[in-house]
Amino acid sequence: MSNLPAGAQVVGRLAAVLRTVSTSMPAGITTTEAARATSLARPTVHRLLSALVTEGFCDHDHRTGKWLLGPELYLMGAVAAERYDISELAREHVTALAEQTGESAFLSARRSDETVCLLRQDGAFPIRSFVLYEGRRFPLGVASAGMAILAFLPEESMKRYLAGSSLEAEYGPAHSARELRKKIAETRKLGYSVNPGLIVEGSWGMGAAVFDSSGQPAWALSLTGIHTRFEAERRKELGELLLHHAHELSTKLAARTGPAQRQ
Repeated sequence: MSNLPAGAQVVGRLAAVLRTVSTSMPAGITTTEAARATSLARPTVHRLLSALVTEGFCDHDHRTGKWLLGPELYLMGAVAAERYDISELAREHVTALAEQTGESAFLSARRSDETVCLLRQDGAFPIRSFVLYEGRRFPLGVASAGMAILAFLPEESMKRYLAGSSLEAEYGPAHSARELRKKIAETRKLGYSVNPGLIVEGSWGMGAAVFDSSGQPAWALSLTGIHTRFEAERRKELGELLLHHAHELSTKLAARTGPAQRQ
């Protein structure tokens, strides 16, 4: 960020602070926690949050000292949802996956170099994984949704992302560029991604990319659960279900987008 113009640096810091607040919802976050999460100085974070409150993008609970998303974001989000939100179209597929498998099912969306979980539906199986939940963000290549999307990006975009990313320090050696290339090749071969407990031991996940009208992987459907529910024979069954629902949802999205929107 240091090479960016001063104005762009401020925008980048504001965006980082807003994303951090969003991941803390609905409980909210303190200034110290936000500073730690963004690697910014505490006075800087407090100044940015105060400015966001003035504009209505954040709220400050003086009783708890926590910051929360504000009403202006709700209003802007309602307008943006018409173009970007596919939750209503996707909900039936997320519900069907949870009912058919008994696992927790999700819809995640790509946002730049991250995925953010938009929908969660728990299945009937009583033991659940809580690695992923609504609002949770992961970098591309981390968790099954992020791997499913990364694997089907255009080749140059994928290579550029791997060259500029550094996930190993936070997420472990399984997320080095070399290991991610292996997972990308595996995902392309299967059509779906498999996360064998790489984030939390014993918590497995599988994901399939959902494509927009231009053929870009913009979302992912995924399943998570305990490792004993993801043995080899059942993984094939789960993968086929994910691919079926991902294809159906991609087809609906293509039909929803008219010729004028595709230009």
